[in-house]
Amino acid sequence: MNEITKENFLWSALKIGLLGGAIALFICLIGMTEIFSKRAVIEKVITLGQFVLLAISVSCGLIAARRTSQLLRSPSAFSGLTAGLVAGLTVGLVLALFILAGDKINFRAVFLNASPALYKVLTFEKGIGGAWILPAAGAISGLLGAAFPLIPTSVRRPLFHAVLFLFFMALFSGLFRVVIINQGEKGEKIAKYLFGQTGMTVPGASIFFVLVGAISAFWSAFGKQIKTSASNLPKGGKIGLRVVAIVIIGIIALGLPRVSGPFIAQVIVIVALYILMGLGLNVTLGFAGLLDLGFVAFYAIGAYTVGLLTSYGPFGMQHISFWAAVPIAVLVAMCAGFVLGLPVLGVRGDYLAIATLGFGEIVRLLAGSDFLINYFGGPQGVIGIQKPCIGVLEAFTKIDVPRMCRGIELKDPQDIYYLAIFSAILIAFVSWRLRESRLGRAWMAIREDEDVAEALGINLIQTKLLAYMLGAAMAGLGGAIFATLIGSIFASSMQLIVSINVVALIIVGGMGSIPGVIVGAIALIGLPELLREVSEFRYLLYGAVLIIMMLVKPEGLWPSQAAKRELHHLDAEAGTEL
Repeated sequence: MNEITKENFLWSALKIGLLGGAIALFICLIGMTEIFSKRAVIEKVITLGQFVLLAISVSCGLIAARRTSQLLRSPSAFSGLTAGLVAGLTVGLVLALFILAGDKINFRAVFLNASPALYKVLTFEKGIGGAWILPAAGAISGLLGAAFPLIPTSVRRPLFHAVLFLFFMALFSGLFRVVIINQGEKGEKIAKYLFGQTGMTVPGASIFFVLVGAISAFWSAFGKQIKTSASNLPKGGKIGLRVVAIVIIGIIALGLPRVSGPFIAQVIVIVALYILMGLGLNVTLGFAGLLDLGFVAFYAIGAYTVGLLTSYGPFGMQHISFWAAVPIAVLVAMCAGFVLGLPVLGVRGDYLAIATLGFGEIVRLLAGSDFLINYFGGPQGVIGIQKPCIGVLEAFTKIDVPRMCRGIELKDPQDIYYLAIFSAILIAFVSWRLRESRLGRAWMAIREDEDVAEALGINLIQTKLLAYMLGAAMAGLGGAIFATLIGSIFASSMQLIVSINVVALIIVGGMGSIPGVIVGAIALIGLPELLREVSEFRYLLYGAVLIIMMLVKPEGLWPSQAAKRELHHLDAEAGTEL
């Protein structure tokens, strides 16, 4: 190794460490580290905020080691470890200098989060005098990151999965603790053994670490054999496995709201509603290729229709039951899809997105305006929406007095959970049948090339209108259930971000894939909802996950076979050209 090359790789490691230190400092100054430190990965050992900072040092060490292997002609393990040590040490030095400077300079005049509490978190409760801990911890972390690629794959993969699972458990330990405690006296003892008030206990973290590592190692060793054996089963055996899997999932789904509590049940209901909207937009965008950024309008139309027809408040119109109002809401949403579809039939691409965006904003503004306040409540919204009743509803008496239900009233999130899940399963089945039908193939032909599809004899006007109408109907059903879940409906609930979230979950799950819609809704809607305790930083995590997702799996978490073949075909062609 000559001196110039040596200087190059050390300078590269230093720059990576400075960049990592800047990122760590940014996370500290926006308040993320202090808020995350309210939850512990392992109680009295390491907080979630400290874990994130150490993860930055580990990542810098890993990147520096890989960069070194690219710079040197004959890289050695020692050079990679040295680069990782330098990068991690630099991250720690940046934070240590920040703490020492903060003791002399009042950074809070500019950065409100540069507080003594932050300094205690960074120094593991040692205060200013413990600033030396940061370079030492950074150097060790960077060294571990650089050493990570040197570990055999059979050990590296289980280790990575175990650490990742500890991070996941740290984020959601409060929820798991509550769920286990709800199971009775034995559950309470287990919960206290595995979880503390703010995170996992040392025994609990050890159990999870070893268990997940063992499962990952077992799957790495025997996973291919298990998959091969399952694929070689006769048709009857495969059907039997699917039936067993469906039965297990069904038992879990039926019992989940009773053991998890109302909060988790409500989160699952919201996820199911986004699945309904996602399946509707999947018809419009995933199957037919028609980008709709105003899809929330159909959701709002379904919600307002059910609200106006069932409300016992001042804006109630017919005071009919939920079961009678839902078909009407679906039909009204379908008509709205027809109304939107007609004027935009000849518009494509970005222009179509802008046109549909305008439609969504028009619906939201009209619903919340004073112009139609006598019909839709304006800013006051529609309140007093009647809950679904399985039985007989007594006659309407007067305003602000709900109708009595002689039977079972679905008034809690745990009750509406079953309605939302059943609706999502039904619409998923309908979507699957539509995709495999002649109409579904026509939609996909339009998505690929409208001109060729028309030349093949496909009626573009009729096929596009059907896509808009059926997608709108599914969104309208989701809005109807949302109105009964909340018990009121306001125009402020129908923001543009709802449409963007639906588009995002389709892309992340896999365009045109029905299972992808479900997985995308869980990943982008369910997990952020469960992270409400970390305040606005859940959107920072949300954005980071989106970026990583698009870099790692651009085809989606669960892509359709057609999308997977198309993407890999393009990658193969690019590789051939190179």
